[in-house]
Amino acid sequence: MTAERSDGDLIRISHDQDAFEAFYRTHVDAVQRFIVRRVDDPHLAADLTAEVFLAVIRSAHTYQARRGNEAAWLFGVARNVVSADRRRRARGTAVVSRIAGRALVDEDDIAALVDRIDAAASARRLARGMQGLSDGERAVLELTALDGLSISDAAKALGISSVAARVRLHRARRRMRGHLASTAHATATNHTATNHTATNHTATEVRT
Repeated sequence: MTAERSDGDLIRISHDQDAFEAFYRTHVDAVQRFIVRRVDDPHLAADLTAEVFLAVIRSAHTYQARRGNEAAWLFGVARNVVSADRRRRARGTAVVSRIAGRALVDEDDIAALVDRIDAAASARRLARGMQGLSDGERAVLELTALDGLSISDAAKALGISSVAARVRLHRARRRMRGHLASTAHATATNHTATNHTATNHTATEVRT
């Protein structure tokens, strides 16, 4: 994304407008790509983008360069925001106070988000296929498979050890292979049954 900042440099974005604007310009594209791999509504994507950067301002003081690079830390913040939104929606609760994403993203950017959402359709299908995984397994697989983080950076984003991340990733991949194999088998079975039914129907029509 950019050259790494020191702890003090990143903390500045919580009270220095110029520092925040520079940080925003550097990272907004990566944050939007992260979000549109997970949601398919451009206005929600804009709102969540705004929420991520608000969360960055609030949590900038927690950044420690020695514990992970800036990208891993930012993706960790973004994942927390998206997860919180999922929980709110699962509970059916409305967001009482949300800075509209349009304050940071104009109509041209909304159009660009639509394009990014379309481009990320396959990534969202893959993410939906991960729903049977545990939260921990899904988190590691999403960050590595969808967002391109290394296992080490994914571990830092999640606040776990690299060993734990590798174990979760191994389990997630094994479960996904089983899921894909089951899905392929079910699809093949349904296809065979459909063809068999169609053949019988055609034969009946011929006889009559």
